[in-house]
Amino acid sequence: MTIAWNEFTPWSSLAGGVLIGTASALFILFSGRLLGISGILGGLLAPRRGDAGWRLAFVAGLLAAPAAWALFAELPPARIEAGGTVLMVAGLLVGWGTRYGSGCTSGHGVCGLSRLSPRSLAATAAFMGAGFATVYAVRHLLA
Repeated sequence: MTIAWNEFTPWSSLAGGVLIGTASALFILFSGRLLGISGILGGLLAPRRGDAGWRLAFVAGLLAAPAAWALFAELPPARIEAGGTVLMVAGLLVGWGTRYGSGCTSGHGVCGLSRLSPRSLAATAAFMGAGFATVYAVRHLLA
């Protein structure tokens, strides 16, 4: 195993983590809700009265962020080494997993762990374990 030192970005990663943590803390402080992307998007599929506005604003912010970044710096190149079928199957599996696990990595890993939720600890361990196993299988068993 080697580290691609040209792509190693500890300061950018730290800044991103601080921004995500701060946003999550402010969101729960001011709204009383957890900042989980799957829950926010899921709430748009069957919106309750008066609940869609902030969800749409949140999703718009997610979509506008790369455009805002591009005004100040070059966007990193997107490199996807999987085909369309693999991406669709992966997306469906992730969607099914977030429904089955009652949340996604952002909800459990960022917000749930910071609240010391045992369910979030188990979910995050399962996410990470599945990721480790998948990388090992793809790189060492199927290669």
